Amino acid sequence: MPDLLAWLPAGLPPLDAFWLVLTAGFTSLMTATLGIGGGVLLLVIMAQLVPIAALIPVHGLVQLGSNANRAIMTRQHIDWPLSRRFLIGAAIGAGLASLLVVQLPLEMIQLAVGGFILWMIWGPKPAARALSPLKTLLAGGLTTFFSMFVGATGPLVAAFVHRHSHDKMQTVATFAATMTGQHLLKGLVFSVVGFSFADWLPLIGAMILSGMLGTWIGLNLLHRVSSVWFNRLFRTVVTLLALRLLWQAGETLLPRLLG
Repeated sequence: MPDLLAWLPAGLPPLDAFWLVLTAGFTSLMTATLGIGGGVLLLVIMAQLVPIAALIPVHGLVQLGSNANRAIMTRQHIDWPLSRRFLIGAAIGAGLASLLVVQLPLEMIQLAVGGFILWMIWGPKPAARALSPLKTLLAGGLTTFFSMFVGATGPLVAAFVHRHSHDKMQTVATFAATMTGQHLLKGLVFSVVGFSFADWLPLIGAMILSGMLGTWIGLNLLHRVSSVWFNRLFRTVVTLLALRLLWQAGETLLPRLLG
């Protein structure tokens, strides 16, 4: 009799696998509806269930499937010139990250990303002409570089996309396109440095299929959310995620400073 659990990675309990697949669908629904937040939430939950060595590469491949599916479903709304410039920078950032062998201090990246998100969302918004192609290249490079070490830079990319005054469909679609490219590059980098995805592919495939269903449901809900409420929800979710990053960094740094 065939082993029905043979597709699971070694050491991963079946119940944990079930929660991972279910969470992938819910977080994809969340991102499709609000435009942001699902990737970070999925990373937090995966960190409780997946070995640390596999966390970022497996999360990246699942998010590749989720974002690619959302980009395909909303492709007519994508800001392609912005996405192309962003991904050129992303390729440079991925190349630089692949050369590093030392893990960057997590709490310092959390402080930098959290603070920058809050500034992008609540700071003075420049005119569209101030968002130059060079700044787009830099955004793609820096966020992709950071994503190799902390996994979920979605809120930072989303804050950047939000500055371009897109409507809700353009925001979701352009964010999906940029994140698809970023996660694809992440998967290539981890493959080059020696991570084996083979044992995880069946679970990743199941999580991607669950994410497709969540995306379809979320996009149908998105059409029923007014632009005003969408922007309010978007800013609230991104702000909470940024504050969470700052809180996590503070929990690590404060004992060191006080001790």
